[in-house]
Amino acid sequence: MATSETILEVNDHNFAAEVEAAGGLTMVDFWATWCGPCRMVAPIVEELATEYHDQGLRVGKLDVDSNPSTAARYGVRSIPTILFFKGGQLVDQVIGFVPRPHLEEKVRKHL
Repeated sequence: MATSETILEVNDHNFAAEVEAAGGLTMVDFWATWCGPCRMVAPIVEELATEYHDQGLRVGKLDVDSNPSTAARYGVRSIPTILFFKGGQLVDQVIGFVPRPHLEEKVRKHL
């Protein structure tokens, strides 16, 4: 299980500092409490956060209902959407629920 040390709670106010100003790879899970597929992908995101933390992966979660500005800025219209930022720049995305190997492949590609 991921700890609070491996999952960042990002929001409209801290997104620039936590994600856009960060070096390395940051994976951000855009989700909502009412979203079934979001609940299905959450354990996978948490596992990857724990397993790849020592290799420099940072993982954030952003609740789209509470933080509409950031979601709109990145064109997030379907959730779950997972965006990958490298050195603060958007480099990849996954929309909808995908199995763990697909997400892990994206992480490995960009690390």
